[in-house]
Amino acid sequence: MTPHEHPLFEFDPSPEAVIDPSIHRPMLGFPQRAVMCWFGDVVRDRTVGLEPVHNVPFEHGDHPICVIEHHGYDVALVSPGVGAPAAVTSLEVVISLGATQIIGCGGAGIVRPGFDVGHVIVPVGAVRDEGTSYHYAPADTQVRPHPRALTAIDDVLTEAGIPHDRGLTWTTDAFFRETPSKVARRREQGCITVEMEAAAMFAAAAFRGVVYGQLLYAGDDVSAAQWDHRHWEKQATARDRLLDLALDAVIRL
Repeated sequence: MTPHEHPLFEFDPSPEAVIDPSIHRPMLGFPQRAVMCWFGDVVRDRTVGLEPVHNVPFEHGDHPICVIEHHGYDVALVSPGVGAPAAVTSLEVVISLGATQIIGCGGAGIVRPGFDVGHVIVPVGAVRDEGTSYHYAPADTQVRPHPRALTAIDDVLTEAGIPHDRGLTWTTDAFFRETPSKVARRREQGCITVEMEAAAMFAAAAFRGVVYGQLLYAGDDVSAAQWDHRHWEKQATARDRLLDLALDAVIRL
């Protein structure tokens, strides 16, 4: 089978689909700004007492979208679900409701040693080792965040005096298949991190014509032969801070 005969490479540029995100109709007063935060516990804490304005429907349970106030601006906030298909579904819904300027934030594994837990990393592009992005961009297309989003993120981090690094991220569907040889190859390609959503989010946002960028923090370490969990999901301060940074960045857009 040649590459162009494989279904994954059958990119169709048509914006129309049998199940179209327009089933989620634009919502009057829905914020243009949105943050998608993969830290479900942090999102729950920030939205205590708020009624969702909409829900992203999933068979495993709905993901509520709430509107919060940040420095005088209304921002839609949702935890989009782990993995590219779930995350992009949430992104499509948020865009359909009316958001055009969106920042994501979450954790990532480290494929290059030397980054402490909680260190902030700004992905400037993604290696596409997942399936979802190929439905939004041709296979030979590089996927990147929007330049305006990158500028806003960099400005916020610099003004706050927060050390950070920029680099590529490796987006994969299968964290149990991050083999030593694959980790080494991604490192050689310039990847700093590995996660499960960024490539698809960059591709989908570009396809829909919205501004999107992402913040990551260094979590577990897969750079050596022995995995180091580093209790990355318990870094409450780093997780809260990253959401605040994402909120600060989105109101710059």
